[in-house]
Amino acid sequence: MVGRFFLTTPIYYVNDAPHVGHAYTTVNADAIARWHRLSGDDVFFLTGTDEHGAKVAESAEEHGMDPKSWADQTSARFVEAWRGLGISYDDYIRTTEPRHYLAVQAFLQRVYDNGFIEKGLYEGLYCVRCEDYYTEEQLVEGNCPTHGTPVTHMEEENYFFKLDEFEGRLLEWYEANPEAVQPAAKRNEALGIIKGGLRPISITRTSLRWGIPVPWDDRHVFYVWYDALINYATAIGYGADEERFAQWWPVVHHLLAKDILRFHTVWWPAMCMAAGIDPPANVFVHGFLLFGGERLSKTMLQRLARSAEDVNITDIAPDVLTDDFGVDPIRYHLLRSPLGADSDFSYDGIVSRYNADLANNLGNLVARLATVVGSKCGGIGPAPAVDSPLAASAAAAVSEAAESWGRFAPHDALAATWRLIGAANSLLEATEPWKHEPGRGVDEVLGSALEALRIVTLLVSPAMPQAAEEIWRRIGLSGSPGDCRLPADAAWGGYPGGLPVARGESLFPRRKD
Repeated sequence: MVGRFFLTTPIYYVNDAPHVGHAYTTVNADAIARWHRLSGDDVFFLTGTDEHGAKVAESAEEHGMDPKSWADQTSARFVEAWRGLGISYDDYIRTTEPRHYLAVQAFLQRVYDNGFIEKGLYEGLYCVRCEDYYTEEQLVEGNCPTHGTPVTHMEEENYFFKLDEFEGRLLEWYEANPEAVQPAAKRNEALGIIKGGLRPISITRTSLRWGIPVPWDDRHVFYVWYDALINYATAIGYGADEERFAQWWPVVHHLLAKDILRFHTVWWPAMCMAAGIDPPANVFVHGFLLFGGERLSKTMLQRLARSAEDVNITDIAPDVLTDDFGVDPIRYHLLRSPLGADSDFSYDGIVSRYNADLANNLGNLVARLATVVGSKCGGIGPAPAVDSPLAASAAAAVSEAAESWGRFAPHDALAATWRLIGAANSLLEATEPWKHEPGRGVDEVLGSALEALRIVTLLVSPAMPQAAEEIWRRIGLSGSPGDCRLPADAAWGGYPGGLPVARGESLFPRRKD
């Protein structure tokens, strides 16, 4: 069903540079957004950077810069990284923008006016990297349970959000909206946090000035998480364009990693309730990329200037991989790692998938068709057979891909697409048109394979937009895959025949390393 679709990534913290973990979330979000555009939805895709808080202030000081200059510099690195990966966001928000200051102050003033914020004295253990407090029981060998780093004892006057008053309402909301947080295991994790008991949480600081001022008490600035979460509302007009906000907020989908589950599935829904708006419609929580460590390319080792054993996923910048493999192959590899669970990530894994899926299957189909159409049909692609055995395979691939993209499962959508590629290659191998004289039988086989490739190109375009454009051009089609709309344009018989099919350099040359 065509409609509005509002998709967000987390906004990335500017205390450090973009890395492959950031790219995993962002590429998945981009491909999902592209699929919904292809399906005719009105899409608003948001990403950006989180620029306040103690971590940013500390990183700026370490580099001899003021916080705003450091934020400007690091945010620009994220913009460049996403440009390099072909990320098609509609808005890039920075929490240092005036529009965000206004939205945060309006949102939290409403929470304050509704009686859910009170002043108190905080004394506790604080992790600067998390920007969060922990109890002694939550620590692991005295360190932050997330980062394994020492915590700091802090005591200061804060304003507190009465999160504990929302235990019942949150449980009722989860009961009424069982699909709001996915996968189910992450929903259960959020429920476990709520049922384990909630407590008021500190939302302001007096010890830090790098933040958004509290409108009712300018001695305080808002704690970074309470500032950052509101970006999703800022971008669609909260406090400035209520009509626009009302149109987009009911269709919001947050895509994020599991380390920030608590903030998005407990704090954020409660904040929304306190401000008098509905909680987010959907939160999808994915796992981590875990570095396998089998082997690294020389390029990666040279860039990192360290041994393979020391490498962490956060050490690898996206451009290290795209320089080595190309943009679309890295996008494809990231998208084939299932969202939801942790996934192994290794150089050898990229090479293996590249050769098997891209070089041997998709690339081979494109090259083989161009060669045989050139030798048997004078370079002009014939029309497909209406009753082709590939028609059913194509219909199944389109249906399965649509269902999979719709439930945030790009890996399954691409698996369905590759089954169609396999079916087309199998038809060519079974009939061997290159061994037969030109004629109707050869034309029907080649036309059907070209039609299957046309549909494959549409299905693969959210994952590999550059490769899709090139395949589209090579099989003689005008315009762009992005101009099409599914499912209508993926119906069997759309390849008209009579079009020039161009040969070209190998789309995906086999890798030997």
